[in-house]
Amino acid sequence: MIRIVLAQINSTVGDLAGNCRKIIAGINQARKKGAEVIVFPELALCGYPPEDLLRKKHFLQENQRFLKSICKASKGVTVIVGFPFLEGDWLYNAAAVIQDGKVSDIYRKIALPNYGVFDEKRYFTPGSSLPVYKLGGYSFSLTICEDIWHEEFIELLKGQKLDFVINISASPFHAKKIALRDKILSFAARRLKSFVLFSNLVGGQDELVFDGSSRVISPQGNLIRTAKRFSEDQLIFDLDPNKYYSAVKPSFQDDWEVFAALKLGLADYVAKNGFKKVILGLSGGIDSSVVAGLAVIALGKENVTCLIMPSRFTSTATFSDAKKICQNLGVNYRIVEIDKILDTYSQGLARSFRGKKADITEENLQARIRGNILMAFSNKFGYLVLNTGNKSEVSCGYCTLYGDMVGGFGILKDLPKLAVYKLAQQINKAFGKKVIPDSVIKRAPSAELKPNQKDTDSLPDYKLLDPILKLYIEDDLSLNEIIKKGYKASVVKRVISMVDSSEYKRRQATIGIKITPRAFGRDRRMPVTNKFSQ
Repeated sequence: MIRIVLAQINSTVGDLAGNCRKIIAGINQARKKGAEVIVFPELALCGYPPEDLLRKKHFLQENQRFLKSICKASKGVTVIVGFPFLEGDWLYNAAAVIQDGKVSDIYRKIALPNYGVFDEKRYFTPGSSLPVYKLGGYSFSLTICEDIWHEEFIELLKGQKLDFVINISASPFHAKKIALRDKILSFAARRLKSFVLFSNLVGGQDELVFDGSSRVISPQGNLIRTAKRFSEDQLIFDLDPNKYYSAVKPSFQDDWEVFAALKLGLADYVAKNGFKKVILGLSGGIDSSVVAGLAVIALGKENVTCLIMPSRFTSTATFSDAKKICQNLGVNYRIVEIDKILDTYSQGLARSFRGKKADITEENLQARIRGNILMAFSNKFGYLVLNTGNKSEVSCGYCTLYGDMVGGFGILKDLPKLAVYKLAQQINKAFGKKVIPDSVIKRAPSAELKPNQKDTDSLPDYKLLDPILKLYIEDDLSLNEIIKKGYKASVVKRVISMVDSSEYKRRQATIGIKITPRAFGRDRRMPVTNKFSQ
């Protein structure tokens, strides 16, 4: 028998000293548990993704220096840790195999992903060999993330009579990703007739959230051990090829996983970027209510401030709900009326706009006034402004540049409108009461920038819009392909036109947490100037 500990840690990109301390603490903790092998995730030492930090030679040299400290702390055990390895002019996404305080080998990742959020070919050189290691009578191989996703690499290991395969990863979360990983890992285990041990990073890094969920798969392809999701953990596994291991039923709860990912992503973004408190504009609508609830859960009510900024178009119902939500959440809130400011703007522009009818210009003035007020509070008190726009709005450009698009971080940016309603239910469940009232959930969405305004004045109903957006943005289907699925041609053309013409807005939008398989920004990169007809 050999005791292996999968140590999923929350690294911070660039914090080499902090990550090193966390790794050494993990080694000491695992050693006390009797670990013989301790496995840390992909690029655990520098954090993932380090992006153009990898262009800095002194950054790479510092990684090597801290790796020596890890070696000193590794006496008596075998430690596997991911780090960027500079060898001459070649840079590798690598894993150091440290045995009894010394680096005995360095594995170089072979399969470099270059799709979606991944950009590894920009930085790394691929490795070329899949070594087999011996330890205490056991035979094992080492892979890094994408390696195990490719059948040809699995075939290279086939026939090696391995007892286990270690896969260290920095595999980011999106909806249904954990189930997808299990399918990949199960296939590898069955083909190799070997245990597969998957050690994954956890934590938020800009748009990405890593869910951890480290696991052990049996040679029969069954999940037999699993670590916590969305939090640091050490998974202990006593490997004995002669022992029978019962399968564990995987837990996939899509709505909860989205909720957990957003909570972790927000908490880490705030903490890792040196903020303590956040602020948001609370309208009494579903989006801002959900953001407020998430912020309180992730950061604590004492660290959340809400601004209620009513105008002459704000209904009594939404104004009342906004105050009620603040009271339900126990957050500090302030009311800043914008009518007088709007009047000043209008008077100042009256001469220049003479002869022109009021239109979307005046509507956008209100959104921009609110954006200015939020940023003023941010400057004065050091708050991080949370954006409250959702993916459906951002997709169609149903948002105002320098208005409701302001903010330092977008919680709902990759969450379709219909999913926001599901999230509201998760928030109420987390609080054990209806902090977001039914009146907010059931009310027809409205920007309230003119009398009796509804979102459906400008957009198709969200029950129709969201599926079309998924087909076009996430599935990359053409106009005709979407129409063939039963959608009205005029509606599909209208939606596609709104999406394509709003790319310039999205380029100026705040970053937000990736939740869907294809998010704006890292995943979907379209030209602003684009005459291709869909």
